[in-house]
Amino acid sequence: MAREEHLLSTEIVNRGISDGGSQKFSVRVRRRLPDFLQSVNLKYVKLGYHYLINHGIYLATVPVLVLVFSAEVGSLSREELWRKVWDNAACYDLATVLSFVALFAFTLSLYIMSKPRPIYLLDFACYKPSDDLKVTKEEFIELVRKSGKFDEPSLEFKKRILESSGIGDETYVPKVIGSSENTATMKEGRAEASMVMFGALDELFEKTKIRPKDVGVLVVNCSIFNPTPSLSAMIINHYKMRGNILSFNLGGMGCSAGIIALDLARDMLQANPNNYAVVVSAEMVGFNWYPGKERSMLIPNCFFRMGCSALLLSNRRRDYHRAKYSLEHIVRTHKASNDRAFRCIYQEEDSQRYKGLRISKDLVEVAGDALKTNITTLGPLVLPLSEQLFFFGNLVWRHLFGNKNNNAKGNSNSQLANKPYIPDYKLAFEHFCVYAASKTVLDELQRNLQLSENNMEASLATLHRFGNTSSSSIWYELAYLEAKEKIARGDRVWQIAFGSGFKCNSAVWKAIRRVKKPSTNPWIDCVDMYPQSLTQ
Repeated sequence: MAREEHLLSTEIVNRGISDGGSQKFSVRVRRRLPDFLQSVNLKYVKLGYHYLINHGIYLATVPVLVLVFSAEVGSLSREELWRKVWDNAACYDLATVLSFVALFAFTLSLYIMSKPRPIYLLDFACYKPSDDLKVTKEEFIELVRKSGKFDEPSLEFKKRILESSGIGDETYVPKVIGSSENTATMKEGRAEASMVMFGALDELFEKTKIRPKDVGVLVVNCSIFNPTPSLSAMIINHYKMRGNILSFNLGGMGCSAGIIALDLARDMLQANPNNYAVVVSAEMVGFNWYPGKERSMLIPNCFFRMGCSALLLSNRRRDYHRAKYSLEHIVRTHKASNDRAFRCIYQEEDSQRYKGLRISKDLVEVAGDALKTNITTLGPLVLPLSEQLFFFGNLVWRHLFGNKNNNAKGNSNSQLANKPYIPDYKLAFEHFCVYAASKTVLDELQRNLQLSENNMEASLATLHRFGNTSSSSIWYELAYLEAKEKIARGDRVWQIAFGSGFKCNSAVWKAIRRVKKPSTNPWIDCVDMYPQSLTQ
């Protein structure tokens, strides 16, 4: 317990006035994210550099060839250069020259064909539910009370969670959570799935002018609700897509599954040229609603809200000029080999046989460890060379001499030499889309990565306006950046998400062009309220 004391923080909360007229106070103890940049594992840095070196051979050889060629040619005048070329060409017959040209063309063609095809994001859409599903925090508590499934201590617990959640008064929930009947039925699940998925896809096809029959790859991810036929089959049936479509349905993979679905779609596009891929990310709030009393299982009820994202990818080079972004990197981290990480978010029944998600007290610490691994692997791929050299040099120094420095207690120079160098990820990215799990998690991530309020604005605004929409959250954040017209040509966007398993995944995008304010966007009617609304 002693080693975890630094992860705990206390807060005095005013509980109002008691029946006797005196004020009531309580002390709230919270767990903080561990300072994961203080303990970086060398093997994950090696993994990042391995990725870099695999694709960096051209970066090493091409400059050398250019320098050698420049040194040879730079010493000759134009007349001498042409004379030398003509004299050398005269030494060979036509067959030799043609053979050389053919070999060069073949080598160039082989290189071009072996290169991974660029993956473009043409556009994306985020579903915005109708206003009749919008609730304030107070209306949410009253709706839950109306169902009659929760006692007063459970309702009071939910109310306290909402007060510090970072969620605002305009989020969306299905009406069925206010019903006294069972909400986790296939009928209600399919109804909510149809509403959010078809709503997002209708907008996507309208924005891109792509026919559903033109889509060659379809990937759908939804963690909890997995009916038969699958959600991907529901989409194919609704839009009458073609019979040879490559469809996939990912279930049980948590809130980071949107990037996993993106990775799968990328692999399918690499293997199938001249194709379009659609990725749909959603979660069904009503089907996942927990009606019991165990507090560790009540937490998801407080945070998760309705939402869905749909994106259209292309590997056609001719789509470059109409695309918004190109996919640069995907880095995935999986910690399920660790039992504590595996069980920190766990679906099971409680003592009353009610099914729900149990959130472990180890979640914050496990998330910190997964994030540490992921960003350490990503660093060599995206950080400028100067940051990589400082970071790697400091890491090796502490790895080799850290123990010696620790023995020199009280020596300020030794403590300074043993202090880890924290890379400045703001030099690698212009925009950050961090999964909006809760305000506590976002605040700790901001502190650990030394991000500014402006860097975290999209995540905090999304949590406040739409709540935690699970795997689609990072796309509501990118939609916010577009609505604010913050995306310029060449800007790099880092999307990072984490979820059950435990998994942490990153995707890096590069803007192909300046993105103007879209005509259809879930933020259109409220974007001007932010970031001012975050301080109210």
